[in-house]
Amino acid sequence: MLLEGKKLLVTGVLMDSSIAFHVARLAQEQGAEVILTSFGRTFRITQSIAKRLPTTPEVIELDVSDQEHLDTLAERLREHTDHLDGVVHSIGFAPAGAFNFLEADWEDVATAVQVSAYSLKSLTVASLPLMGEGGSVVGLTLDATKAWPVYDWMGVAKAAFESTNRYLARDLGPKGIRSNLVSAGPIATTAARSIPMFEQFEKWGERSPLGWDLRDAEPAAKACVALLSDWFPATTGEIVHVDGGFHAMGF
Repeated sequence: MLLEGKKLLVTGVLMDSSIAFHVARLAQEQGAEVILTSFGRTFRITQSIAKRLPTTPEVIELDVSDQEHLDTLAERLREHTDHLDGVVHSIGFAPAGAFNFLEADWEDVATAVQVSAYSLKSLTVASLPLMGEGGSVVGLTLDATKAWPVYDWMGVAKAAFESTNRYLARDLGPKGIRSNLVSAGPIATTAARSIPMFEQFEKWGERSPLGWDLRDAEPAAKACVALLSDWFPATTGEIVHVDGGFHAMGF
């Protein structure tokens, strides 16, 4: 099994349609122990959804915009594990105002950047006390090389997210820890459906050489599991596209 004996922290499990849920499921099936995070009104939802996994994992509270949560993360994780082999970042949020590029105010933009980009660094640093050589950080993105319709400041935040990954790879490399992203095609998750442009992705499959199923999160989840494993020991700072090949086509 790819993840035999590994211990992972997985963020972003809200519904069983989410990529993070399928990462957690496949990771368990591949031999890993998993801990989930959630907070606020979604905490009980995550606890309920967690019961649908092969083994019901612990769920700990973590709001990546709350410094106290970050400062105490390692201590609280030690109640359930003595170390981490991997961290999955599947977190993104932008206020409604951030989806209007020219009219968005800094407060909305700052929230989008903090939660959707800076949190890759803050979550990783908060987890470092439990991570050692061979560790892997994996995040989920949507191709930030394009100016997508209506995505606006979330698109800018994703560009910052992808840059953050490269700097993490630089600074974590000497510690023997890798940092990579999976650029997934659109998945019809609860979070994605809240983005105003989501309905425009319906034809993604027509423009992808391999096709694309908006309802199938497993291909992206499999890529995450592979990057969490020991099968990419010399890969870091990378963005692996799992989008049916859409990103490589010209239109």
